[in-house]
Amino acid sequence: MASLQMNRSLNGLRAGVKGARPAALTRSRLVCRAEEKAVAKVDRSKDTLYFSSQSSLKYLDGTLPGDFGFDPLGLLDPVNSGGFINPQWLAYSEVIHCRWAMLGAAGCIAPEILGKMGAIPDATNIVWYRSGVIPPAGTYDNYWTDSMSLFYVEAVAMNFAELKRLQDYRYPGSQGKQYFLGLEKVLGGSGDPAYPGGQWFNMFNLGGKSKAEMDKLKLNEIKNGRLAMLAMFGYGAQATITREGPFQNLLDHLSDPLNNNILTNFGKVFGSV
Repeated sequence: MASLQMNRSLNGLRAGVKGARPAALTRSRLVCRAEEKAVAKVDRSKDTLYFSSQSSLKYLDGTLPGDFGFDPLGLLDPVNSGGFINPQWLAYSEVIHCRWAMLGAAGCIAPEILGKMGAIPDATNIVWYRSGVIPPAGTYDNYWTDSMSLFYVEAVAMNFAELKRLQDYRYPGSQGKQYFLGLEKVLGGSGDPAYPGGQWFNMFNLGGKSKAEMDKLKLNEIKNGRLAMLAMFGYGAQATITREGPFQNLLDHLSDPLNNNILTNFGKVFGSV
């Protein structure tokens, strides 16, 4: 009888433990839902918003530069984020892509404009996609080495620079501690990987007077960078469709807007298929 009562007690204890688990899980889910319904940190009723939603405004609180509440795919939603691609990385990478796009947009069109003005020799007046970046479209033979060797040199150099940038993102300030030709102080950063500042990355001390001034410069940078990313996409599309550079496309459009525009260009492409 004693053993029978003991077995019944153990079975009752096990049943009680099993019955308690769903309650714990339920409480856990309730906590997650409560966090998911968190409101924005600031009142955005006076902000300029584009295609925002109640869902996106839960986590887009206006603290990021260029935040207009636009996130239809929920990419910056912290609830569903995880792994390497997270909201912090997406915000950081947008700033970096903006800067590269601004450099690229200016670098692609500048030789063409200077060539039309006669400010540079015809030998260097090369449309961007014929400079060797896309070998089937054309190559340039006046570099210090052949274009393929130059590509590998650039790939190695950029890989080194990008790895150091990645380490600075993962461990802010780490590049100021790692030896690099005596330039550690310059590469130390500010603690914010997207805005390192310092002698190299903010040599004119722009925005150093106040936080409001710096925020305005950050907003201008992100706006111009987004336009530059669209411009680079347009450069590629125009090169594929018209076989001309962006400045020549502009001149053609200004000389004959009715016959040289986006609609007629698409018509030429699809009409030739």
